[in-house]
Amino acid sequence: MTDTPSASPRLVLVTGASRGIGRAAALELARQGNIVIAVARSKAALQKLDDEIRAFGSEAVLVPMDLKDTKGIETLGKVIGERFGRLDGLVANAGILGTLGPVETCGPRSFEETIAVNLASNFHLIRTLSPWMHQSDTPRAVFVTSSVARKPRAFWGPYQAAKAGMEALVIGWADENENMKLRANIFDPGGTRTGMRAEAMPGEDPMTLPTPEEVAAELVKLVSPSETRTGACVVYRELAKAKG
Repeated sequence: MTDTPSASPRLVLVTGASRGIGRAAALELARQGNIVIAVARSKAALQKLDDEIRAFGSEAVLVPMDLKDTKGIETLGKVIGERFGRLDGLVANAGILGTLGPVETCGPRSFEETIAVNLASNFHLIRTLSPWMHQSDTPRAVFVTSSVARKPRAFWGPYQAAKAGMEALVIGWADENENMKLRANIFDPGGTRTGMRAEAMPGEDPMTLPTPEEVAAELVKLVSPSETRTGACVVYRELAKAKG
């Protein structure tokens, strides 16, 4: 982890911060003056992100880590506690598609990896980071989901199972903390102009989709101190439609 000054800005952790929606969210949060803890597998991509953040006068804490590394998540929590003593926000964005196709053709290794990244890692983040979030005056968390979690369809088995489990986990966590300062919500970005979307829907025209920056502008609102909802599923498409 790189050094960052001890200061009063909000401290927000973003997973999957090196590309797509996560990268756009990290940049937007930094533009707003937050200290961003950027977590991703690619050290090179994180360094590029850091250069962009520094270009407009902000700083980030870089954490090259695979979220399947549960001990790494525990170490991250300890370091956050020792260095900052609190965590103000969590944007749990990281995810993988896994194997798309008939359930019976999905190998056990691919299934287990999809569950590990899209579901189990979020459990470990909650378990490890929540003590430090409770030290914040306005702790906020948001977890990125997909519409297939609530409306399962053919060929998305492991991915939608993991996302459905994640939604249940987060909504239950929010309910457990309804009388606390913590607010935890789910965000469904819908189809977005990202590499993951292109992989899942290769025949789709990406220019018909919103950009990661457009989606991230709404996503980061859910970790702002003014957010009062908890246990909600916020759908980007509905927000965009309401704006006309």
